Amino acid sequence: MTTHLFSPLKIRGVEFANRVWVSPMCQYSAVDGVPGAWHQVHLGSFATGGTGLIIAEATGVVAEGRISIGCPGLYNDAQVAAWKVITDFAHQMGTKIGIQLAHAGRKGGTTVPGSDHFMATKEEGGWIADAPSAIAFEGYPEPHALTVAEIKKLVEEFANAATRAIAAGFDVLEIHAAHGYLLHEFYSPLSNTRTDEYGGSFENRTRFLKEVVTAVRNVMPETMPLFVRISASDWTEGGWTIEESVQLAPELLALGVDLIDASSGGNVHNAKITPGPGYQVQFADAIKNQGGISSSSVGMITDPVQAEEIVASGKADAVMMGREFLRNPRWPLHAAKVLGQEVHWPAQLIRAK
Repeated sequence: MTTHLFSPLKIRGVEFANRVWVSPMCQYSAVDGVPGAWHQVHLGSFATGGTGLIIAEATGVVAEGRISIGCPGLYNDAQVAAWKVITDFAHQMGTKIGIQLAHAGRKGGTTVPGSDHFMATKEEGGWIADAPSAIAFEGYPEPHALTVAEIKKLVEEFANAATRAIAAGFDVLEIHAAHGYLLHEFYSPLSNTRTDEYGGSFENRTRFLKEVVTAVRNVMPETMPLFVRISASDWTEGGWTIEESVQLAPELLALGVDLIDASSGGNVHNAKITPGPGYQVQFADAIKNQGGISSSSVGMITDPVQAEEIVASGKADAVMMGREFLRNPRWPLHAAKVLGQEVHWPAQLIRAK
């Protein structure tokens, strides 16, 4: 018997062995934007655990696009070489691996967790953050409002980072347009008060994201999948809604996006969110079944039976898991046993089967 969760999924020229995928998770452990030994072990552990896809953490397309001074980037050759070590190992394990291309916007320039202060100083490598409008996120300094010329330059930088990601050996690219970071800041009216072609209407607020998608897709091989992670709802009156996400979905599909990774929130500090098991599945369901594009779901998915039901019922094409993989990097091997599904184990782990 093949369960739905462990059935293969083909997107463009890439076949994923199953629908259990590792969600991108920040590690705050890079030096000068270069991933190191921690990333090799952290991501490598997932590659030995039976997942169908690993997506590496939010990676800055420019140095000032990182969330913290400890976050990785893809804006120089040293970073490409370091990522290549990681993708090579994943491929040796037969695992597909992607990367999340990101710009943190007004939530960038912090120190790493455990520091005795929050915002990185200039001497530590900090910077003044960019945003659609000069509106600070709670607890952060006021950002710089991007000019149109600066927006156009960032579109190019996303494409440049995509080219480097391809050179680094990634199988999938994901554009990070969620969680209150720059692209989300543009499409949400809570953080975008612009009056030019990048503000106001739905069309204008989504323009930057669509320009980035177009630029990235144009440098990618036709056979390579492109995902976009969005915050499907701001969970806040006057903010971005699931209805707008459903409206956006076919527009992204037409531009060459293959799957929407449906998360939510992150753009305001006081959004009324009540997390619970599978609380964001509703968004993946609406985007897939009303918006007409493949979707993945994320958020408190921890149980094999729960994950199987999400895929089997057609609410999402795959499940993304974060914290559960931190607790158990080989969760898919465990889940397969629970569901009665025979899966491949690396030879080095067979004694534990």
